[in-house]
Amino acid sequence: MKKTLLFISLLILSVLSTQATRPKYVFYIIGDGMGINQVNGTEMFYGELTSKTGPLPLLFSKFPYTTFVSTYSANRGVTDSAAAGTALACGEKTNNNTIGVDADSLPIYSIAVAAQKKNIPVGIITSGEIDDATPAAFFAHQINRNNRYEIGVDMLAAGFDFYAGDKFTQPSPEGKKSLYDMIPKANYTLALGIQEYNRQSQVASKMILFPQKDFPYAIDRKPGDICLADLTRCAIDFLQQKGNGFFLMIEGSKIDWAGHSRDGATNFREIKDLEESVKLAYDFYRKYPDETLIIVTADHETGGVVLGNGNYSLNLQALQYQTMSGIAFTKEIENLRKQNTEISWETIQKALSHAFGFWSKLDLSPEQEAHLKKIYEETIHNQQGDLIKSLYENNEPIAEAAKTILNEIAEITWSCSSHTAGYVPLYAIGLGAENFQGKLDNTDVPLLIARIAGYE
Repeated sequence: MKKTLLFISLLILSVLSTQATRPKYVFYIIGDGMGINQVNGTEMFYGELTSKTGPLPLLFSKFPYTTFVSTYSANRGVTDSAAAGTALACGEKTNNNTIGVDADSLPIYSIAVAAQKKNIPVGIITSGEIDDATPAAFFAHQINRNNRYEIGVDMLAAGFDFYAGDKFTQPSPEGKKSLYDMIPKANYTLALGIQEYNRQSQVASKMILFPQKDFPYAIDRKPGDICLADLTRCAIDFLQQKGNGFFLMIEGSKIDWAGHSRDGATNFREIKDLEESVKLAYDFYRKYPDETLIIVTADHETGGVVLGNGNYSLNLQALQYQTMSGIAFTKEIENLRKQNTEISWETIQKALSHAFGFWSKLDLSPEQEAHLKKIYEETIHNQQGDLIKSLYENNEPIAEAAKTILNEIAEITWSCSSHTAGYVPLYAIGLGAENFQGKLDNTDVPLLIARIAGYE
């Protein structure tokens, strides 16, 4: 009898000890499209800005545990965001273009749902659309990632405590009830902007935070524009009020967007911008080091960026002179078209100088200048030619040419404008971070988090 009681006592102590060593707060941070070379490129770029030879490390690249993650999907060697997001959310491979279902199209459930079932407050935030593939993988079950209205319905049905990102892309298709009308009936309070969040967060039981305007790229941000770090602060504030810890997924979506458009300066600034949210998570970890786990990873690599062109040199500091994204420059050209019946080459040169530093900060070769002038003659002076499309942008040909030339000057190249099968990095710090060692598959990541945090 004494032996039995001793065994039971030891078992209880073992369980209590295990529970005490579980992280109470989990930050799951995903840089969409953030491959290894893009992280390295960001660090090399900011290193060059300080006259340093070599990288200036990002905060998360100094985390004590670092490894590599494979990203292939169930039916393709190169994944898309839907399948990769599902793998990172649910721990299971699925087919490209599908969200929150397995390879047989049957629903599967995410680590966020597992946390919710343990009465852990859950937040999902993104700098892209809230109904896009990666955030949707945590709450939706759709055989087509483009079912944006249905993803919105799934989002409200999932009932997580806090959502934030760009607005619904299909809020009210013809013949269907508006998602905005469904928000209060699902017990959510909608805030448009940080000021509305501050007014309503103390009395809201569940919260949706949308910006008043669309999220800009970090390179295009103006004073007063909302950013991912703003959403991160609000999410931490709201979820912590709930008590019982929290699970927070943070996605930096526009790293991927800039990769698809092969925009080096914009891509590196998006990664640097994601670091601002990582810093907030890290500050939280410093307050609660024995209760917090932070994971920073990516769903896939976009664009296949290569640093250097074979001559053993880089000129990444040239990227500092780009002051706007390709899509922002396209809008400038659109405005010039509206204002003028004829746009002179000198006007375009001035615009290119302001946006990319050409002539004022950076010298162009005769061939580069001739190429820009040829595109001007064809597409602006003679008004011929279509916009050049990438997955998220439709840009003026001269904007695309300017980005290409700036990449040439910086001596970086892009292998493609889509995803690759390249490994992505993973960085971990906090309680249980030592479990993230050795080469991993993307399906391993949420399963490890669930085991460490006790969501199983």
